[in-house]
Amino acid sequence: MQTLTFRLSLLLLASLCIVFRTPETYAQGDRTIRLNQIQVIGTHNSYHAGIAPSEMTIWKAKNAEAVKGLEYKHQTLSQQLDSGVRQIELDIFADSKGGLYADPNGPHIVAAAHLPADPPFDPEGVMQKPGFKVLHMQDIDYRSTCQTFVACLKEVRAWSTSHPNHIPLFILVETKTEQPRPGVQKTVPEPFTSTTFDALDAEIRSVFQPSELITPDDVRGRYDTLNQAVLAGNWPTLAAARGKVAFLMDQSWAGPIYREGHPSLRGRILFTNATPGEPDAAFIERNDGPAAEIAALVRQGYLIRTRTDDSTREARTNSTARRDAMTLSGAQILSTDYPASEPAEWEGHYSVSLPDNVAARCNPVIAPASCKLD
Repeated sequence: MQTLTFRLSLLLLASLCIVFRTPETYAQGDRTIRLNQIQVIGTHNSYHAGIAPSEMTIWKAKNAEAVKGLEYKHQTLSQQLDSGVRQIELDIFADSKGGLYADPNGPHIVAAAHLPADPPFDPEGVMQKPGFKVLHMQDIDYRSTCQTFVACLKEVRAWSTSHPNHIPLFILVETKTEQPRPGVQKTVPEPFTSTTFDALDAEIRSVFQPSELITPDDVRGRYDTLNQAVLAGNWPTLAAARGKVAFLMDQSWAGPIYREGHPSLRGRILFTNATPGEPDAAFIERNDGPAAEIAALVRQGYLIRTRTDDSTREARTNSTARRDAMTLSGAQILSTDYPASEPAEWEGHYSVSLPDNVAARCNPVIAPASCKLD
């Protein structure tokens, strides 16, 4: 009787292992799929909380057409990740001393126009502290669901550690240095230097452990350059990449500064938005396509980010041609202002998702025929 009971227990345990698959079980099926052989949905300006009502009234009166491109907002980063988003974008401003963005011009313009005061944007005073700040446009569009870079990263890491087997996350970082517009903006941003980028890497390392990151060094491996490694298909397998985060740099102008003293990105954390064929080339942005060029780059081994919509234009008319072309292009990261969990409010309810609303799918251009994602 004890022997029979023992055998029944083993059968029950085996059946549970089939239903509740462990990370190790998932890894067995991911060993032949590379990081660049999947496709995910990302959000553009993922922190964007929208412009407050009175300020929006002011900006519409000044330039109604330009403001159309700012009429979107996102859920918190955690909510986006819960809904299947696997790439987020954070715009960062350097603020080495603190307080540079603590007193935006928007509320002053509202007061001068005798409009009702909008809710305070920084009730806890976090903008007074040194460190990178996350916002879209100084003095104009500055409300964020997470206001400091470190706070955003901590939110992502908390989600990641509570979902240890997740499809790897991509964090796109845009370094902002735009000079103020006369009569509207007063804050002059700090420049980004090699030292500034050292501080950026340090903030990332203050939140994420090395084992939680996918870095250029990980991809380069034994190859002399990152570009050589990528062309040889040396991206990590999905088994090795699950539960981790990769940082990507949005603007190509910042690449040479970030590379100073770090040839082929040795020792750096972010993948630069590089020119194909250059030593640091692994990640490339092609936000406007064309789809055929994206597909060619994907076939070479590069990781590509593109945009399915821009400045609310496609959403206002429910135009899906760009979205559909970019989805079929094989670009691994499809960025949108309107993931399926946040559809556009205009007629047609434009949104972007993968088939069956999955968090990731096998890349339509380069995934092996045997590819299957759980």
